[in-house]
Amino acid sequence: MKVGIIADTHDNLAAISEAVEIFNAESIELLVHAGDFVAPFTERPFRKLKAPMVGVFGNNDGDKLLLKKFYKEKGVGELHEDPYEFELAEKKKIIVTHKPTIVKPLTASGMYDVVIYGHTHKAIIERRRNNGGERGEETWVINPGECCGYITGRKTVALLDFEKEEARIVEL
Repeated sequence: MKVGIIADTHDNLAAISEAVEIFNAESIELLVHAGDFVAPFTERPFRKLKAPMVGVFGNNDGDKLLLKKFYKEKGVGELHEDPYEFELAEKKKIIVTHKPTIVKPLTASGMYDVVIYGHTHKAIIERRRNNGGERGEETWVINPGECCGYITGRKTVALLDFEKEEARIVEL
């Protein structure tokens, strides 16, 4: 299964559209958004996404009720409070957050195959050793960076391929 990962879109509709094109070309089966959509109208470019989406709210997502409503009504995806955990059909357990301060304990717990986070706007892909929990001795830790490109000047997303056991950052 191939998963797309995005965060910190911050109303940049052109960047979101470009990311959606990449995700569709890569034939992802799920998109995970690690927060900071910002405005409800950001759902528009995600309508072209050919995969389901789940996401969490970030610190800049003001009107959470309207964001949640727009994304659900337009069939774009499900938005959740932070953090949000779920399990894929492949028995891979993922947790997504917009809070970098909880990444280290989540990873160390060994409860998750993948910890996805946003907020820092810095792209990171690591395999970190954990405390040997139920999910093995290593956990993927992925921050896709910022899709918007406002802080770093780089517009990035991430791809995680469970079959190939590889992850990579893609620059828009």
